[in-house]
Amino acid sequence: MSRVTFLKIARYDGRRPGGPGGRLGMSFREEIKVGGSSPKGAYSRGIRLGDFLFVSGQVPRDFETGELLGKTVAEQTRAVVANLSRVLEEGGMSLASVVSVTAYLQDIGDWDAFDAVYRELFSAPYPTRTTVGANLHGVLVEISAIAASG
Repeated sequence: MSRVTFLKIARYDGRRPGGPGGRLGMSFREEIKVGGSSPKGAYSRGIRLGDFLFVSGQVPRDFETGELLGKTVAEQTRAVVANLSRVLEEGGMSLASVVSVTAYLQDIGDWDAFDAVYRELFSAPYPTRTTVGANLHGVLVEISAIAASG
């Protein structure tokens, strides 16, 4: 005779645990906003969930004006990391809190220039990182990250 076990999967509903509809002690999901503008697309710049902060792909554009910042991979990498840092700070974290990075380069041949600036801006032990070539929309570099507190 076989025994079948069914697991009940709860879906996070975005409400605080203990409040109406709070489930399984999951943490409250908080949107992190920076400056007075919102992204053009249907996404958040950052979402904090418990001890984690998930930062969407940051590009080298001024948050308020949308102006492109930098012309070279090195300049744009600095601008992207500055934007990433602003989102992290709004979420109560810093670059030192980052545990994982996904970096997108318009031209994967720019990896060395990107990596040189990245090494200046992040500290060892470096976050885990995946760097891929991508067909980016009008920029040379984009970075998304996951940070953790504690």
